[in-house]
Amino acid sequence: MSIVRRVGSVFLVFACLASPAFAGIKVGLVLDRGGKDDKSFNTSAYLGVQQCKSKLGAEFKHVESPDDTSYETLIRSFAQKDYDLIIAVGFAQAEAVKKIAPQFPNKRFALVDSVVELPNVRSLMFEEHEGSFLVGAMAAMSSKSGKVGFIGGMDIPLIRRFEKGYEAGVKSVNPKATVVSNYVGVTGEAWNNPPKAKELAISQYQAGADVVFGAAGASGMGIFDAAEEKGKLVIGCDSNQNWIKPGKVLTSMVKRVDAAVYDTCEAVAKGQFQGGLKRFGLGNQGVDYALDTNNDKLVSGEMRKKLEALKKSIVTGKIQVPDFYKMKGKNG
Repeated sequence: MSIVRRVGSVFLVFACLASPAFAGIKVGLVLDRGGKDDKSFNTSAYLGVQQCKSKLGAEFKHVESPDDTSYETLIRSFAQKDYDLIIAVGFAQAEAVKKIAPQFPNKRFALVDSVVELPNVRSLMFEEHEGSFLVGAMAAMSSKSGKVGFIGGMDIPLIRRFEKGYEAGVKSVNPKATVVSNYVGVTGEAWNNPPKAKELAISQYQAGADVVFGAAGASGMGIFDAAEEKGKLVIGCDSNQNWIKPGKVLTSMVKRVDAAVYDTCEAVAKGQFQGGLKRFGLGNQGVDYALDTNNDKLVSGEMRKKLEALKKSIVTGKIQVPDFYKMKGKNG
């Protein structure tokens, strides 16, 4: 039995004894190139599988891809063995899942951040633009210069979705604000290049930005270093990164990859797995902004009231956050 308690946007899980009814499930986790220690997207997925182990008694093994050509080999290796669920983290694994899943119809697959329409694949998608809108609003509320920054990792539609949501949030608070955007690169290397991200962040800070939001995977660590060096604010991404540079992290745009992964593991353990698309947004707490003791002094009570009002307006549909997928005719 477990007890889940919500504190702000953070979920605390207590009592992790595994139920004998769930014993036996085996989970294979294929991480993208950022690895389990990226303190971001992959870390969140890894924590989700760890919860499957502690709460459901699952066995699991994880592997980290050395390059974009290895995904198919790693996924196939798990499928050929006695793993009940194979979780592929990241849009770059979509083609590999699409190819391999039909060859193993009795295996279950989960894919994070992309859609594969097969009966044994669950596609886990997040409304990144909604959470990005809220942290954009926070950036505008906190900025003294009226100029804020955005740094993406790989220049792809997914990260453009973060950018457009962020920009809309900034403009909702200060229509005259300037948003400067840069990308680390156009290949998978962009997710693991902190020096380049730091260089871009320093350039933005020196040009007048006083808050920078990074959606760049492990490269984001360079943005945190730049914020500390220049005495400015940074916004974390994917997991709650407020702890990395306390007092310099305004907030983090949290994607509950851990919760989505755990939910999928539990469905397999209970024999209730179904393929198809599952979306996680503000309405079901799949994305949010992070508040804790590390950034408590940076976010005033008045800011919180405004943010909760904006959140409610998004959930009810009063505010329509620009979605880059729809702007570009993508089927996200």
